[in-house]
Amino acid sequence: MRIDAVFSGGGVKAYAYMGVLESIDNHQLQLERTAGTSAGAIVSALIAARYSYEEIEKLIYELDVKLFMDPPLITQYLPLLKWPLLYFQMGIYKGDKLEEWLTEKLAAKNIRTFKDIKEGYLKVIASDLSMGRIVVFPDDLMAYYGIHPNDFPVAKAVRMSAGFPFFFMPKKLPGKKGTKNIIVDGGLLSNFPLWLFGQKKHQLRPVLGIKLTEQDSEGNQEEKITNAFNMFYALFHTMKKAHDMRYISKSEENNILFIPVENILATDLNISDEEKSHLAAVGKARADTFLARWPR
Repeated sequence: MRIDAVFSGGGVKAYAYMGVLESIDNHQLQLERTAGTSAGAIVSALIAARYSYEEIEKLIYELDVKLFMDPPLITQYLPLLKWPLLYFQMGIYKGDKLEEWLTEKLAAKNIRTFKDIKEGYLKVIASDLSMGRIVVFPDDLMAYYGIHPNDFPVAKAVRMSAGFPFFFMPKKLPGKKGTKNIIVDGGLLSNFPLWLFGQKKHQLRPVLGIKLTEQDSEGNQEEKITNAFNMFYALFHTMKKAHDMRYISKSEENNILFIPVENILATDLNISDEEKSHLAAVGKARADTFLARWPR
Protein backbone atom coordinates (compact mmCIF):
# COMPACT_ATOMS: atom_id res chain seq x y z
CA MET A 1 0.00 0.00 0.00
CA ARG A 2 1.30 3.46 -0.89
CA ILE A 3 1.23 6.17 1.78
CA ASP A 4 2.63 9.65 2.40
CA ALA A 5 4.54 10.51 5.56
CA VAL A 6 5.48 13.56 7.64
CA PHE A 7 8.44 13.41 10.03
CA SER A 8 8.91 15.78 12.96
CA GLY A 9 12.20 17.33 13.98
CA GLY A 10 14.10 16.09 17.00
CA GLY A 11 17.83 16.16 16.35
CA VAL A 12 19.64 12.96 17.32
CA LYS A 13 16.38 11.59 18.74
CA ALA A 14 15.59 10.81 15.10
CA TYR A 15 17.54 7.56 15.43
CA ALA A 16 14.10 6.30 16.45
CA TYR A 17 13.10 6.71 12.80
CA MET A 18 15.34 3.79 11.86
CA GLY A 19 13.02 1.45 13.76
CA VAL A 20 9.95 3.17 12.33
CA LEU A 21 11.16 2.72 8.75
CA GLU A 22 11.84 -0.96 9.39
CA SER A 23 8.31 -1.39 10.75
CA ILE A 24 6.80 0.46 7.77
CA ASP A 25 8.65 -1.88 5.42
CA ASN A 26 7.59 -4.96 7.40
CA HIS A 27 3.96 -3.85 7.10
CA GLN A 28 4.39 -3.64 3.30
CA LEU A 29 3.76 0.09 3.18
CA GLN A 30 5.51 2.09 0.45
CA LEU A 31 6.37 5.71 1.12
CA GLU A 32 5.57 8.15 -1.68
CA ARG A 33 5.50 11.87 -0.75
CA THR A 34 7.49 12.85 2.31
CA ALA A 35 7.83 16.03 4.33
CA GLY A 36 9.76 16.99 7.41
CA THR A 37 11.52 19.48 9.60
CA SER A 38 15.15 19.41 10.72
CA ALA A 39 16.14 15.77 11.37
CA GLY A 40 12.80 14.81 9.86
CA ALA A 41 13.82 16.68 6.71
CA ILE A 42 17.02 14.65 6.50
CA VAL A 43 15.10 11.37 6.65
CA SER A 44 12.49 12.70 4.19
CA ALA A 45 15.17 13.71 1.69
CA LEU A 46 16.82 10.28 1.81
CA ILE A 47 13.44 8.63 1.23
CA ALA A 48 12.69 11.02 -1.65
CA ALA A 49 16.07 10.03 -3.13
CA ARG A 50 14.73 6.46 -3.10
CA TYR A 51 17.05 5.03 -0.54
CA SER A 52 15.64 1.82 0.92
CA TYR A 53 15.19 1.60 4.67
CA GLU A 54 18.14 -0.83 4.84
CA GLU A 55 20.33 1.69 3.00
CA ILE A 56 19.19 4.56 5.24
CA GLU A 57 19.83 2.48 8.34
CA LYS A 58 23.35 1.65 7.12
CA LEU A 59 24.08 5.30 6.28
CA ILE A 60 22.88 6.58 9.64
CA TYR A 61 24.53 3.93 11.79
CA GLU A 62 27.87 4.31 10.00
CA LEU A 63 27.72 8.09 10.38
CA ASP A 64 29.80 9.69 13.12
CA VAL A 65 27.56 12.65 13.93
CA LYS A 66 30.39 14.31 15.85
CA LEU A 67 31.84 15.17 12.43
CA PHE A 68 29.06 17.76 12.13
CA MET A 69 30.67 19.73 14.96
CA ASP A 70 32.73 21.99 12.68
CA PRO A 71 33.65 25.23 14.45
CA PRO A 72 35.61 27.92 12.57
CA LEU A 73 39.26 26.88 12.23
CA ILE A 74 40.53 29.83 14.28
CA THR A 75 38.73 28.57 17.41
CA GLN A 76 40.90 25.45 17.41
CA TYR A 77 43.86 27.71 18.18
CA LEU A 78 42.03 30.39 20.16
CA PRO A 79 39.14 28.58 21.90
CA LEU A 80 37.88 31.68 23.70
CA LEU A 81 37.05 33.26 20.34
CA LYS A 82 34.05 30.97 19.99
CA TRP A 83 32.05 33.27 22.27
CA PRO A 84 32.50 36.51 20.27
CA LEU A 85 32.02 34.43 17.11
CA LEU A 86 28.77 33.11 18.58
CA TYR A 87 27.68 36.71 19.05
CA PHE A 88 28.55 37.86 15.53
CA GLN A 89 28.06 34.63 13.55
CA MET A 90 25.00 33.56 15.61
CA GLY A 91 26.19 29.97 15.94
CA ILE A 92 28.99 27.78 17.28
CA TYR A 93 29.31 25.37 14.35
CA LYS A 94 29.31 26.19 10.63
CA GLY A 95 27.13 23.27 9.56
CA ASP A 96 29.17 22.84 6.37
CA LYS A 97 30.01 19.22 7.16
CA LEU A 98 26.32 18.38 7.47
CA GLU A 99 25.58 19.94 4.08
CA GLU A 100 28.58 18.21 2.49
CA TRP A 101 27.43 14.84 3.81
CA LEU A 102 23.91 15.40 2.50
CA THR A 103 25.23 16.55 -0.87
CA GLU A 104 27.35 13.41 -1.23
CA LYS A 105 24.63 10.96 -0.20
CA LEU A 106 21.94 12.56 -2.37
CA ALA A 107 24.28 12.78 -5.36
CA ALA A 108 24.87 9.04 -5.05
CA LYS A 109 21.19 8.68 -6.06
CA ASN A 110 21.49 11.42 -8.73
CA ILE A 111 19.66 13.97 -6.59
CA ARG A 112 21.17 17.44 -6.63
CA THR A 113 18.48 20.10 -7.05
CA PHE A 114 14.71 19.92 -6.68
CA LYS A 115 14.35 19.26 -10.40
CA ASP A 116 15.72 15.77 -9.70
CA ILE A 117 12.79 14.91 -7.41
CA LYS A 118 9.27 14.26 -8.64
CA GLU A 119 7.22 17.42 -8.11
CA GLY A 120 5.52 17.51 -4.73
CA TYR A 121 7.37 14.44 -3.43
CA LEU A 122 9.57 16.30 -0.94
CA LYS A 123 8.71 19.31 1.21
CA VAL A 124 11.14 20.79 3.72
CA ILE A 125 10.33 23.32 6.44
CA ALA A 126 12.61 26.17 7.55
CA SER A 127 12.11 29.43 9.45
CA ASP A 128 12.84 32.86 7.96
CA LEU A 129 13.63 35.11 10.92
CA SER A 130 13.91 38.22 8.73
CA MET A 131 10.35 37.82 7.44
CA GLY A 132 9.06 36.12 10.57
CA ARG A 133 7.45 33.28 8.69
CA ILE A 134 7.52 29.59 7.87
CA VAL A 135 9.29 28.71 4.63
CA VAL A 136 8.41 25.62 2.60
CA PHE A 137 11.09 24.35 0.24
CA PRO A 138 10.77 24.19 -2.73
CA ASP A 139 7.34 25.86 -2.86
CA ASP A 140 8.37 29.31 -1.56
CA LEU A 141 11.71 29.71 -3.33
CA MET A 142 10.49 31.69 -6.33
CA ALA A 143 7.84 33.76 -4.54
CA TYR A 144 10.03 34.95 -1.64
CA TYR A 145 13.59 34.74 -2.94
CA GLY A 146 13.38 34.77 -6.73
CA ILE A 147 15.13 31.39 -6.95
CA HIS A 148 13.85 28.68 -9.28
CA PRO A 149 13.56 25.31 -7.47
CA ASN A 150 15.35 23.62 -10.37
CA ASP A 151 18.46 25.59 -9.42
CA PHE A 152 18.33 25.08 -5.66
CA PRO A 153 20.25 22.20 -4.01
CA VAL A 154 18.15 19.84 -1.93
CA ALA A 155 21.05 19.43 0.52
CA LYS A 156 21.12 23.18 1.13
CA ALA A 157 17.39 23.26 1.87
CA VAL A 158 17.71 20.39 4.34
CA ARG A 159 20.75 21.98 5.99
CA MET A 160 18.72 25.18 6.48
CA SER A 161 15.86 23.19 7.97
CA ALA A 162 18.30 21.57 10.42
CA GLY A 163 20.01 24.82 11.45
CA PHE A 164 19.32 24.62 15.17
CA PRO A 165 19.54 28.20 16.52
CA PHE A 166 22.88 29.13 18.16
CA PHE A 167 24.19 25.59 17.58
CA PHE A 168 24.64 25.94 13.81
CA MET A 169 25.31 29.27 12.14
CA PRO A 170 22.22 30.40 10.22
CA LYS A 171 22.19 30.40 6.45
CA LYS A 172 21.07 33.36 4.35
CA LEU A 173 18.89 33.82 1.28
CA PRO A 174 18.47 36.97 -0.83
CA GLY A 175 15.53 39.12 0.24
CA LYS A 176 13.38 41.14 -2.14
CA LYS A 177 14.88 44.45 -1.03
CA GLY A 178 18.49 43.44 -1.55
CA THR A 179 18.89 42.22 2.01
CA LYS A 180 20.00 38.81 3.23
CA ASN A 181 17.29 36.91 5.03
CA ILE A 182 18.32 34.80 8.03
CA ILE A 183 17.14 31.17 7.75
CA VAL A 184 17.17 28.78 10.72
CA ASP A 185 15.72 25.49 11.91
CA GLY A 186 12.18 24.88 10.73
CA GLY A 187 11.30 23.48 14.14
CA LEU A 188 11.20 27.00 15.54
CA LEU A 189 7.88 27.62 13.75
CA SER A 190 6.65 24.20 12.63
CA ASN A 191 8.35 21.15 14.07
CA PHE A 192 5.70 18.73 12.83
CA PRO A 193 4.27 20.05 9.51
CA LEU A 194 1.41 17.60 9.14
CA TRP A 195 -0.58 20.43 7.56
CA LEU A 196 1.57 20.27 4.41
CA PHE A 197 -0.42 17.46 2.85
CA GLY A 198 -3.83 18.98 3.55
CA GLN A 199 -7.06 17.77 5.05
CA LYS A 200 -8.13 14.16 4.57
CA LYS A 201 -10.69 14.90 1.85
CA HIS A 202 -7.93 16.34 -0.33
CA GLN A 203 -5.35 13.61 0.30
CA LEU A 204 -4.21 11.39 -2.53
CA ARG A 205 -3.16 8.64 -0.14
CA PRO A 206 -3.28 7.98 3.59
CA VAL A 207 -0.89 10.30 5.45
CA LEU A 208 1.08 8.95 8.37
CA GLY A 209 2.43 11.51 10.81
CA ILE A 210 5.45 10.42 12.86
CA LYS A 211 6.18 12.66 15.83
CA LEU A 212 9.00 12.47 18.35
CA THR A 213 7.69 13.59 21.71
CA GLU A 214 8.57 13.56 25.40
CA GLN A 215 5.35 11.84 26.33
CA ASP A 216 2.96 9.23 24.94
CA SER A 217 0.67 11.83 23.38
CA GLU A 218 0.52 15.58 22.88
CA GLY A 219 -1.73 16.73 25.67
CA ASN A 220 -1.81 20.24 27.06
CA GLN A 221 0.87 19.73 29.68
CA GLU A 222 1.48 22.85 31.73
CA GLU A 223 5.02 24.17 32.11
CA LYS A 224 6.31 24.99 35.58
CA ILE A 225 7.88 28.45 35.28
CA THR A 226 9.70 29.76 38.33
CA ASN A 227 12.70 31.58 36.87
CA ALA A 228 14.12 33.16 33.70
CA PHE A 229 15.63 29.88 32.47
CA ASN A 230 12.28 28.11 32.80
CA MET A 231 10.66 30.98 30.95
CA PHE A 232 13.17 30.86 28.07
CA TYR A 233 12.61 27.11 27.68
CA ALA A 234 8.84 27.59 27.80
CA LEU A 235 9.00 30.35 25.18
CA PHE A 236 11.03 28.19 22.81
CA HIS A 237 8.88 25.12 23.47
CA THR A 238 5.68 27.10 22.87
CA MET A 239 6.96 28.46 19.56
CA LYS A 240 7.81 24.94 18.45
CA LYS A 241 4.46 23.36 19.20
CA ALA A 242 1.74 26.05 19.11
CA HIS A 243 1.23 26.21 15.32
CA ASP A 244 1.33 22.45 14.86
CA MET A 245 -0.88 21.64 17.84
CA ARG A 246 -3.64 23.86 16.46
CA TYR A 247 -3.64 21.79 13.29
CA ILE A 248 -3.31 18.45 15.02
CA SER A 249 -6.28 19.23 17.27
CA LYS A 250 -8.42 19.59 14.16
CA SER A 251 -7.09 16.48 12.41
CA GLU A 252 -7.47 12.80 13.11
CA GLU A 253 -5.01 11.86 15.82
CA ASN A 254 -5.35 8.19 14.89
CA ASN A 255 -3.09 8.98 11.91
CA ILE A 256 -0.25 10.20 14.14
CA LEU A 257 2.38 7.87 15.53
CA PHE A 258 3.78 9.38 18.73
CA ILE A 259 7.22 8.14 19.76
CA PRO A 260 8.20 9.09 23.33
CA VAL A 261 11.92 9.84 23.59
CA GLU A 262 13.05 11.12 26.96
CA ASN A 263 16.30 12.20 28.59
CA ILE A 264 18.19 12.75 25.32
CA LEU A 265 19.07 16.22 24.08
CA ALA A 266 18.33 16.91 20.42
CA THR A 267 21.82 18.39 19.99
CA ASP A 268 23.75 15.66 21.82
CA LEU A 269 26.13 14.69 19.01
CA ASN A 270 28.05 12.55 21.50
CA ILE A 271 25.16 10.10 21.65
CA SER A 272 26.37 6.55 22.31
CA ASP A 273 25.78 3.49 20.14
CA GLU A 274 23.69 2.00 22.95
CA GLU A 275 21.42 5.05 22.97
CA LYS A 276 21.08 4.92 19.18
CA SER A 277 20.04 1.27 19.33
CA HIS A 278 17.61 1.99 22.16
CA LEU A 279 15.95 4.79 20.18
CA ALA A 280 15.61 2.55 17.13
CA ALA A 281 14.09 -0.22 19.27
CA VAL A 282 11.57 2.21 20.79
CA GLY A 283 10.66 3.49 17.33
CA LYS A 284 10.10 -0.01 15.97
CA ALA A 285 8.08 -1.18 18.96
CA ARG A 286 5.82 1.87 18.85
CA ALA A 287 5.40 1.64 15.08
CA ASP A 288 4.62 -2.08 15.18
CA THR A 289 1.85 -1.50 17.72
CA PHE A 290 0.46 1.53 15.89
CA LEU A 291 0.55 0.13 12.35
CA ALA A 292 -1.09 -3.12 13.40
CA ARG A 293 -4.27 -1.15 14.19
CA TRP A 294 -3.88 1.86 11.89
CA PRO A 295 -7.18 2.27 10.00
CA ARG A 296 -5.53 4.19 7.11
